[in-house]
Amino acid sequence: MESPIERIKLSQTAKDQLLKLRRNTKIDQWNILCRWAFCRSLAEPTPPSPVPIPQDSNVEMTWRVFGGEMSDILLLALKQRCHNDGYSTDKETLATQFRLHLHRGIGYLAGDPNIKKIEDLIELAIKD
Repeated sequence: MESPIERIKLSQTAKDQLLKLRRNTKIDQWNILCRWAFCRSLAEPTPPSPVPIPQDSNVEMTWRVFGGEMSDILLLALKQRCHNDGYSTDKETLATQFRLHLHRGIGYLAGDPNIKKIEDLIELAIKD
């Protein structure tokens, strides 16, 4: 399945937030933390605010690195979310919505005072 975005470059703010999450959870890979963040944002009932997001950090990855074996599933989840929110599923909209969800999710995870270790992420995922 063709991804809507070839390369993902994060903002400096998101990089700083991911560094905090790395220290807390001991998850060293950016892509794994980004997957958690993306899914965390998708779980929110409202769409992310359409704010400009700078690409001013040195953290960059391809879509395949971001998604790994789950890249097609994550792309389908993004398309479904765009559909549910009343957005188009063209490549540009998908890329924009992906960046908004990713950055919102990173902010949510980094700002959650209850996330102090990897088990806290798991608990967040399985709670009702």
